[in-house]
Amino acid sequence: MSKETVVESLQGQSVVVTGAGGGIGAALARRFADAGARVVVNDLDADRAAAVAGEIGATAVPGDASTVVEQARDALGGTVDVYCANAGLASGGTEAAPEEVWAAAWDVNVMAHVRAAHALLPDWLERGAGRFVSTVSAAGLLSMVGAAPYSVTKHGAYAFAEWLSLTYRHRGLKVHAICPQGVRTDMLTASGSAGDLVLAPTAIEPADVADALFAGMAEDRFLILPHPEVAEYYTARAAVPDRWLTNMNHIQQKWEAAR
Repeated sequence: MSKETVVESLQGQSVVVTGAGGGIGAALARRFADAGARVVVNDLDADRAAAVAGEIGATAVPGDASTVVEQARDALGGTVDVYCANAGLASGGTEAAPEEVWAAAWDVNVMAHVRAAHALLPDWLERGAGRFVSTVSAAGLLSMVGAAPYSVTKHGAYAFAEWLSLTYRHRGLKVHAICPQGVRTDMLTASGSAGDLVLAPTAIEPADVADALFAGMAEDRFLILPHPEVAEYYTARAAVPDRWLTNMNHIQQKWEAAR
């Protein structure tokens, strides 16, 4: 399927993007709107959701991403064709991070995806069509220094997207896991010195992530890598885990020395 065919297929479709008040989510919302889709912009920040929705002719449905499906269905006339589980929580810290930090990361980065799929799948499986887009992060394939809750829960988000695909692809469900490294967003800014060391040097724009998704949809790919080099890191991690861990530990030591 060509990129042009993908765009044509999205015309008039109903799309929900969570965490779309800025960053990657806003870029995804703009890209789907440009393709002629009817878009719901969801964000906890009602003003930011309204601003993006107003810019692209979409509908703002602010609130918790975990509970947005039914409201989005109402706004879109009863049907959701594409769901972008993009809202995420960038929780730093070690294993000693407070349990409420771990719980919040798990709730937003994993369980919000599970709840959305639970609400969407009955209709999608009955129709034999649906598309679930999960904004994971390269941290979900690899890891990230200084961010245990984020890294661990993003591994969970990737695993859930993978499970959805292997379980339901023969029933018409298309799943895409987007795994970028650094993207120039508020989340990158908030990542502090670890982000400056690991992510900032190769950071890309949110629009680049949206372009990568559309290219991946045209090729019907599950794994979307806006940073192609992540494939090499992922291969190295699987081939010789101890060498990969040693290299990551060197990055950890470099970060500690610079703090």
